[in-house]
Amino acid sequence: MLWYSIQEKYSRKCINMGNRKSLVIVESSTKAKTINKYLGGGYTVKSSMGHLIDLPKSRLAVDVQDDFRPDYITIRGRGKILNELIKEAWKSEMVYLAADSDREGEAISFHIKNALEKNNHNAIIKRIVFNEITESAIQEAIQNPRNIDISLVNAQKARRILDRLVGYSLSPLLWEKVKKGLSAGRVQSVALRVICEREDEIECFIPKEYWTIEAEFRKGRKFFKARLIRFNGEKIEISTEEQADIILDSVKNEEFIVTAVDEKIRKRKPPAPFTTSKLQQAGGIKHRFPSFKTMIIAQQLYEGINLEGGPVGLITYMRTDSVRVSASAQNEARKFILENFSKEYIPDVPNIYKNKKGSQDAHEAIRPTSVLRTPQAVKSNLTKDQFKLYTLIWERFITSQMSKAELKQVGVDIKADGGLFRANGQTVIFDGFLRVMKQGDNTDEKALPDLRVGEILKPVIIEKEMHYTEPPPRYTDATLVKFLDESGIGRPSTYAPIITTLINRYYIERKERQFKPTFLGKLTNGILIKNFSELLSIEFTANMEARLDEIAEGKLNWVKLLDDFYFPFIETVEDARKKLEDFRGITDEETDYVCEKCGKNMMKKLGRYGYFLACSGFPDCRTTMSLPLGKCPESGCDGYIVERKPRKKRKFYGCSNYPECNFTIRDMPSSKNCPKCGCIMIQKSISGGEKNLVCLKQGCEHTEPLEEDIKNKVMLKV
Repeated sequence: MLWYSIQEKYSRKCINMGNRKSLVIVESSTKAKTINKYLGGGYTVKSSMGHLIDLPKSRLAVDVQDDFRPDYITIRGRGKILNELIKEAWKSEMVYLAADSDREGEAISFHIKNALEKNNHNAIIKRIVFNEITESAIQEAIQNPRNIDISLVNAQKARRILDRLVGYSLSPLLWEKVKKGLSAGRVQSVALRVICEREDEIECFIPKEYWTIEAEFRKGRKFFKARLIRFNGEKIEISTEEQADIILDSVKNEEFIVTAVDEKIRKRKPPAPFTTSKLQQAGGIKHRFPSFKTMIIAQQLYEGINLEGGPVGLITYMRTDSVRVSASAQNEARKFILENFSKEYIPDVPNIYKNKKGSQDAHEAIRPTSVLRTPQAVKSNLTKDQFKLYTLIWERFITSQMSKAELKQVGVDIKADGGLFRANGQTVIFDGFLRVMKQGDNTDEKALPDLRVGEILKPVIIEKEMHYTEPPPRYTDATLVKFLDESGIGRPSTYAPIITTLINRYYIERKERQFKPTFLGKLTNGILIKNFSELLSIEFTANMEARLDEIAEGKLNWVKLLDDFYFPFIETVEDARKKLEDFRGITDEETDYVCEKCGKNMMKKLGRYGYFLACSGFPDCRTTMSLPLGKCPESGCDGYIVERKPRKKRKFYGCSNYPECNFTIRDMPSSKNCPKCGCIMIQKSISGGEKNLVCLKQGCEHTEPLEEDIKNKVMLKV
């Protein structure tokens, strides 16, 4: 009845309407404002606010017996938006679907087209795509509309249904055997596996002692160091202090003679402009941005920033696997480099970069829409974080079009009796692209003084230093994204949501920017690996991504992919349901804390946002409280310090008796009490990024290191 009433109303109204506008439908309101600026009065630009039609959340909604037919519905709360688009379409001469030019954007356009045509069979609907939101790109897209790419739609449909089949089969299994609220996913669970396996490596790691020997020399005003690399002709591995002392005794009174000076000239090519994965990695390394933050900011820069003349898209589309750059962008960059530097900084032939195997080349690399909009020129219109990310993108692109840097690398061998020492240095002959991109570069290695073969050197100091081998580091946003990308797991656009989901499910925690699996994460991963090891293997997941790409290219039928996967998979799920033991309640732990309402002991439980205390008298008593972190230090108060997380504000720690006691602190309390006065201790950062435990009681100045420093350095002066 809804479709009929709209059609009846607007079919009459639109008869013989002259000079009707064209309707352009995009995903976001910000994007709509920017595009509207370029199209003028002959167009109406509306936003769908993302997907309007999708699978319902409350049920599987996939008929596995009927070629996996999806039962799509209008998303709850989006009916009003869809009705408005239908009304606008009736009043319009032409409808242009301008969602993002990827699989998701194609699916959004496909569903909107079907909804509009169902209501108006005579509607003229076309698809337009563009890589950047600029006037020329928008006008070119309007001049060259196309039909919906059904292969891209099928690829998105296959991925959506595949993830639905996996998630809606594994998640109920976890609810039944572990606890409600858990989830599992085809790619999400592989990422969790990777993090858990790295944690296993760290926990099983046994550090081993080893020693190094270095000599420091001076020539003129320059000091430089050389490290022992060989002794008596063999590669050196010093495992004990006794061995180090023997070598020191052997070389300390000998002449140190330069036996070789090796000079090499190396040309270094600038890195390619950003792909989605590389941008997320750079945002994490350079500015410590979580992946989701990098993508949110990039979306803002792409959709439009208000400059003096109105909203302007500052960068090209931010979801891309390609390093390709258009000829017009290259020419603009080369002209900018010539005008702001010199001819030497422009390569004779523009730099060309190769896409990695299996990457999609639908879009250009991420670059500024105009290099003339330098970071400093638009800084006043950007937030602090927008400026940081735009600077990264602008510098990466402009340097990708610059000349190679030329470096002189020098290696010097210095011999003393049976010991062979090596010193390395590097100088920049021509800075090339490094003139712009100097951040995080290692070309500032100290240059060596001029040395010649046969020259005798006298060490200022020789030192032996003890080290311990270290376990592999935990993954960060940047390193996890790098691993997933290089392994072909998921797509770069999915990495940020995957990480966010793992954190929201309390499967992993961020500790000092590193991901550490929780007990729940390890338990869930163990259950999934034991029963679905093939499904959660890197090889299987990467192969599935390749098959989805084949669907997008029209080389594989989407129903066949699902048919090959689902029926063996669901048999494995049913088998696991019969064999899997019951882990419900395994995370619960009785405590000495007493419920203030009924007097029963409180239970430590694991919830959606971490551990908390709940009365053991549930369901008769429903008292809950945050997990106490220590006794409140306020005189006469019997409360506990608990973590508080105000919505959209930085978390802090306060007394459980609030508002009767308003004690609060920002620093994280320690579970260890002060050995001098018994008060709680807090973690305080000191120089070098290290942390100390500091007593919170005024007048008690007790401090102690959070972690013991196991370094042991011994110097031998000559």
